[in-house]
Amino acid sequence: MYNDYSPERLGVRPTAQLANRLLTDAFIWMFLAVLLSGLVAWLVQTNEDLVLNVANLRMPLFIAQLGLGLGIQWGIRRINAGVALALFFVYAALMGLTVGVWVWYYGTYSGNPMSVVEAFVSASAAFGGAAIYGIVTRRSLASAGSILFMGAWGLFVAFLINGFLLHSSTLDLVLSVVGVLIFTALAAWTTQRISRGDFAAMTGSREKASVLGAILLYIEFINIFLMLLRIFGGGGRR
Repeated sequence: MYNDYSPERLGVRPTAQLANRLLTDAFIWMFLAVLLSGLVAWLVQTNEDLVLNVANLRMPLFIAQLGLGLGIQWGIRRINAGVALALFFVYAALMGLTVGVWVWYYGTYSGNPMSVVEAFVSASAAFGGAAIYGIVTRRSLASAGSILFMGAWGLFVAFLINGFLLHSSTLDLVLSVVGVLIFTALAAWTTQRISRGDFAAMTGSREKASVLGAILLYIEFINIFLMLLRIFGGGGRR
């Protein structure tokens, strides 16, 4: 949905130094957000009462996460970079609550007690490989990115339908595998867009571009991790 703001259309391409700075800033913010989510998740999963309280608030928490995540992306050009970064960390903390419940569930009731570690290591490897590909490839991923973006929303709807209506463990597994593929490919697309200056051109600000790139990378990594956790932990098959 950002194609009209691509550097090619604006006649702008970042220098190698600027591209490296954009990537470094985005990955630093993304890493700190993941660290914050991990800390919150750890605190949640160590307290069963807190797990139950968060689980009971899952619907308002989901709405808050969705609204905040989309709000930052859609409003990034109209809000201060510092405010956007602060909201991003609030989003990461809220996401940590949800991740904590998932980690507690799969760590406690999964037939594979190492599922959390396996999912995190595998997600890190998949995300890292995708990010490297997005940086080094000379092939434009723009056309694939639009399809992947629509696929991600279709996947979201499919999970809702299965979760509320169908309750199919087989479909849950299939959707999780597809989700890993989609968000891994999206990570490569996002990384390429950061390095090519798409977000800088769109926002008119290196700081805002870094925050926007960071939140997209964060969303992609968290989704890869959660999908793999469902796969390794048994998901709906229990």
